[in-house]
Amino acid sequence: MKKYLTIIIVLILTLLLVSGCENNEAGPQQKITIAEQYGLAYAPVQLIKELKFLEEANPNLEVEWKQLSNTTSIRESMLAGEVDIAFMAIPPFLIARDKGMEWKIISGLSESPLGLMTNRGDINSLADFKTDAKIALPQPGSIQHILLSMAAEREFGEVDRFDEQLLTMSHPDAMNALLAGREVSAHFASPPYLFLESREEGIKKILSGRKAFGGDFTFIIGVSTEEFYEQQPKNYAYFLDALEEAIEFIEGQPEEAAEILADNYSLSQTEMLEYLNWPGMIYSSEVKGLDKFIDFMTAEAYLEANNYQYSELVFEKNLTGRETASEEEAVQNEE
Repeated sequence: MKKYLTIIIVLILTLLLVSGCENNEAGPQQKITIAEQYGLAYAPVQLIKELKFLEEANPNLEVEWKQLSNTTSIRESMLAGEVDIAFMAIPPFLIARDKGMEWKIISGLSESPLGLMTNRGDINSLADFKTDAKIALPQPGSIQHILLSMAAEREFGEVDRFDEQLLTMSHPDAMNALLAGREVSAHFASPPYLFLESREEGIKKILSGRKAFGGDFTFIIGVSTEEFYEQQPKNYAYFLDALEEAIEFIEGQPEEAAEILADNYSLSQTEMLEYLNWPGMIYSSEVKGLDKFIDFMTAEAYLEANNYQYSELVFEKNLTGRETASEEEAVQNEE
């Protein structure tokens, strides 16, 4: 009898131990934290939130959203383990990676029209900017700053020509200042601010993002830490599937997407649909222009490291679960 009791106790303890190990392994994977930012370029991320694609894929998954305003706060939150996935433009991602941030690209999110808008009748080109004309953009090292530097280098051979004229301002504040005719003479805007400003009398665009870059490029990418990618592969896969679903939803059901998202952007459904279909507003997991940004930013000392390999910057698995292309293949695809 004692022998049987001993066997039973051992079996119970074994089951409890195995169960405990499974719970410990599953525990960290039951929550995912995503940093969100405001702007039409992030529309698929808003759809993931509104339609609860992640919760639908795994009802046991707790999804937390954090509103963060810039790359600095995103980086700090990721370093503190408070954020798993975030979205930003390519240049600030590269700058942080260059300084030792252990994160990589998980996917593209959107291409977007960008524009340098001015309220000055006497400014019709970059050459017309006097030294007292202030240009508002999100921050030094932002994609708007790098694009302006690209245009300045191409037109004047001076990459830093406008650096002393820059004012760091959020897009809403910059738009308000531009429309009020105070503080700034120009604003390097992204949607929806670009669209709103373009409708105002006396406001005009003198430089597009595409012209500054010299072609098409991805505006916003998704990023994650290497730690999250390695330790929470299930959550990583859940999110990539949800992102693909959201992008396909906008492409296949734009009217319904506009209805769902309109309140998020304080727009009417008609306006939201118009903006989603605006020329150059493209939602895609593809990453365009990465190599060109690297080459320019390295040549102009925005980056210190040389010869970044594609695999150093992009995780091995993309949205379809296939391994990403080699750097050479990626360049060929862009061409």
